[in-house]
Amino acid sequence: MTIQDTQEIQSNRKTAWRIALSGLIALSVAMGIGRFAFTPLLPMMLHDQTIDLNSGGWLATSNYLGYFLGALLCAFWRGLPPTRTIRAGLFATVLLTAGMGVFHSQGLWLLLRLLSGIASALVFVYSSGWCLQRLAQLKLPALGGIIYSGPGLGIMLTGLSSSAMVAGGWQAAGGWLAFGLMAALLTLLVWKTFRGEVDLRAAAATAAEDHIEPAAVTREVRWQVLAYGLAGFGYIITATFLPVIARQALPGSSWPDFFWPLFGLCVALGALGATRIPVHADQRLLLAISYVMQAIGVIISAILPNEFGFALGSVLLGLPFTAITLFAMREARRLRSHHAPGLMGLMTASYGIGQIVGPPLATKLVHIGGSFTPSLSIAAAALLAGAGLYGWLAARDRGSRLATA
Repeated sequence: MTIQDTQEIQSNRKTAWRIALSGLIALSVAMGIGRFAFTPLLPMMLHDQTIDLNSGGWLATSNYLGYFLGALLCAFWRGLPPTRTIRAGLFATVLLTAGMGVFHSQGLWLLLRLLSGIASALVFVYSSGWCLQRLAQLKLPALGGIIYSGPGLGIMLTGLSSSAMVAGGWQAAGGWLAFGLMAALLTLLVWKTFRGEVDLRAAAATAAEDHIEPAAVTREVRWQVLAYGLAGFGYIITATFLPVIARQALPGSSWPDFFWPLFGLCVALGALGATRIPVHADQRLLLAISYVMQAIGVIISAILPNEFGFALGSVLLGLPFTAITLFAMREARRLRSHHAPGLMGLMTASYGIGQIVGPPLATKLVHIGGSFTPSLSIAAAALLAGAGLYGWLAARDRGSRLATA
């Protein structure tokens, strides 16, 4: 190997690390702040009496509806330029987050959260695709796992910051402005990285010829779209109301401020751990295991409403959170190969529908019974149903292979 080759390898590695870390930061902004900063700020908004729990549920739903619409936009409108879309999404996240602290109209808040959800989906999809494509070109695709630690680190950062704000007697409006500033500073760090376009449709273009899908694959696609949607519903009630639930169960305790950051840390660790699982493993079984873990994490806070129960629930809910997305997207590639982007968009939309349904159902049941336990039980049951679907699909496929052997 010549000195020039060595220098080129070192240069590629340096560029790849910059791209991976930029992707991590972009997802921290879009997901950790743009989508999930609302969760630790919700108790502050309730304390300030700017909203009630029912209004908070609708604000969450508005954001999840935006994410659903953004996923559909990514799936069906293929003409968006990747890096310009990423920049626009990050810039919009900064303005929309800060806007929550500037304006004080619930109707306008609904619009801001809707648009923030759209921006989050655009950044998530396009920064993932662009970064992974660039890493593949640099022959360092393994660094892709770093990108998906971003949402968890963003959740942890906003959670710890909110805890400090509560201790300092901040109002929620100040928290939104602070998170808008945080998003702006992080966006500045990666702004120059996202330039130069990569054709994310190149693989699909090579398979533009007519494609006839076997009936068995079509049926499995339908089942997997349903199963993935159950994950969106199963986790979202806890992910939206965890600090509120913990504060209700542990009044006067300082522990509730740490459960959400713990969830974020576990999301990041789970993302890194999932990339070490062999790709040839049956992703449906991994999904079934992940769903069961999340189901236990969801219901345990109702069974053990104490410090240990909430901490264990945060760990079990967080570790599989991003891993589920990774495993499901691998399944989309297995089922549809070059046609996978369309299926990925459909699965993400199904996941989004599950997220939309969760918060209003939870607030309705709390209004009726005064407790989150019924909605958490339904969410855990949905996750177990999803686990059963994936387990059944894996077992049926194994049985078919044995029958034909």
